[in-house]
Order: sequence, then structure tokens, then C-alpha cells
Amino acid sequence: MVIFIEQLERSIFPMKAISLLAAAALLAAVPAQAQQEAPPLPYTQTGSVTLPSSDTGWDYVKFEPGSARLFMGRLKDGLTVYDVDRGQAIKTMENSAGANGPALLPEYNRGYVAMDDGSLLSFDLKTLKLIARTKLASDGGLNSGSLDPATGRFHVITGTRPKEATWFSIDAATGKLLATTRFPFRKMDDPAADGKGHLYAPARLDGIVLKLDSSTLKEQARWDVGCNVSKMKYLVATDRLLGACTGDKPSVFLMDPASGRILSRVPIGKGIDALAYDEERERIVSSNYEGSMTVVAREGADTLRLVGTIRTAFGARMMDMDHRTGRLYLVNAASTDFPGKDGEEEVTRYHPDSFRVETWQPN
Repeated sequence: MVIFIEQLERSIFPMKAISLLAAAALLAAVPAQAQQEAPPLPYTQTGSVTLPSSDTGWDYVKFEPGSARLFMGRLKDGLTVYDVDRGQAIKTMENSAGANGPALLPEYNRGYVAMDDGSLLSFDLKTLKLIARTKLASDGGLNSGSLDPATGRFHVITGTRPKEATWFSIDAATGKLLATTRFPFRKMDDPAADGKGHLYAPARLDGIVLKLDSSTLKEQARWDVGCNVSKMKYLVATDRLLGACTGDKPSVFLMDPASGRILSRVPIGKGIDALAYDEERERIVSSNYEGSMTVVAREGADTLRLVGTIRTAFGARMMDMDHRTGRLYLVNAASTDFPGKDGEEEVTRYHPDSFRVETWQPN
């Protein structure tokens, strides 16, 4: 009986050992297989340059189309011109303290900057020489501006107001004020121009998009998009509108400009403040205050697909794309938040000499 048991153990235990070895080999192979099957990274950070700075905040950063020059509205520190090929700041525009929203128009050799005191700064784009700083709004700051190529008008829009938004329509070639138009919305953002006589203007706090006649700015239609829409772009190749929403329902969406119908929508990170579209890669990127960049693929004319969420740093809400290379340039600075007094909002102070420009390479 003892002999039989010993023989049985010898016959079973080798089988056990073989099974355990096979299982271990199988488990060891799983991470390698998972790693092989993981999708490629859409972007990788390849650089970061820190610039001299005060404790100021900042707003829009914009590329001059087709060039290496990135124009950064750094409020108290003015309009900084940064050469991405050289990795250094090359100029701070004179009389530009309060710079908020730059716009670069090489077809007119003009640059314009919406300023936080309600004035509009204009300069020669080739020489970077100041042309004028003209007062437009007396009730607060200007937010940004955009060109309508169909009319040659540059529309400058006020920041958030108690009751209504104001558009100042400028002759893009000369800087002359042509018209002032008021809309019954507290906050509006830059419209998308289709180049065919229409503007698609987001009214952020009302969650609607207005279709306007670009010559008269008369409303032709309005569409409820169900979220705080703050960004609109017109995609020429597909005749579609690309929009993005902030607030408690952050998302990007595709819209039919003829009917206002939402064709596709995907969620993004919280606090979007910049939206870039890479036509070559059919890729959309939002930079978000929460500390993320959301990457979305456009698949055909009418479909969006979430690719992934890149974790950046809290407060990194502004960027722009160099369309020569597809690289993203994301700006941020170290900060400290202090509690507000008597239940008011927190107060953020940025650390001097911590403002940085990060480079993100597409893959």
C-alpha cells in the first residue's frame, strides 16, 4: 500500500510541476503581449523652455500662419513673440501690457491684439513695429478677434459682460472701425467663417450657435447645442463645423452647417480653452484647465472617436498647433491658490520666472 502511494505521488507531482511552469510562462507573456497591443502614443513631450515672467496670468497663444513665430498674450508681461525653431523669445511688443488675444493676418501684413483695457493694438507683422493702440470698449476688456475672409472684416469681441456682447468690425487692411454690433448675450466667442458669407458664432452661457450673414451680422438661424459652446471651426474639406463646449458637459462635436444638426459628439477634459485641428492627421486636440489634452480622431465627414487623454499639469489650458509640423506648444506656469475672502472664489498667484512653453511631438 505504501509503495502504491509513493508511485502515485511520483506520477502526479511531475504533472503539477509541469502545469505550474506552463501557467507561469503564460502569465509572463501577458504583459509583453498587452504592451505590444497597446495603441501608440498620439503625442510625446520633447521639450520645455522657461521664460522670464512676472506673477502674471496669460490668455491666448497663436501662431503666425506658416511661420515659426508664436505670439503669446501674457497680460502684465505684454505680447511675447516666441520663435519655436530657435526655442527662445525674440521680442516683447512695445506698449503691449494687457495683451489678451492676438490675431495674425499675413495676407494684410497686420497683427492685432485684443487688450484687457478695451483697446485694440495693431502692428506691422513683418517688422513687429507698433502701428496704434486704439480704444474700442469703455466698459471692460476685449477678449479676442477673428477674420472673415469673405468680407475682409476683422471682428473683435468683448469679454463677459452683465447683459450683452459687443462686436467691433474692423477693416483688416487699415484697422479702421467700420461698425459696432451688440448681441443680447453675456458671453460670445470667436465665430467660425465658412468663407461663403456665413459666420457661426457661439453664445457660450446660452449654449447656442448663431448663423449670421457675414456682411450684415444679421441672424439667419440659431441652434441649441446642449452645452456651453465656446469654440467653433469650419472644416473646409468636409463642409462641417467643429465645435467644443466647456462647463459641466465638456465635449467636442461635429455639426451640419446647413441644418445645425449635431452629427457626432465625444467627451473631453474639463476647462477647455484651446482647440486645434490637424487636417493632415485628421486629429482634434483640446487643452484643458484640469491638466489634460484630449485627442479625438475624425473618421469620415460625420464621425468622431476618442483617441485618448494626455495628462499634463493643472492650469495648462492654452496651446496652439504649428501646422508646418503638427507639433503642439502648450504654455503654463507654477501657481499657488489662496482661499477667497468671505466665501469668494480662490485667488491664484503665478510664480515669477516659471512661465514655460512645452513642445509636444505628434506620433
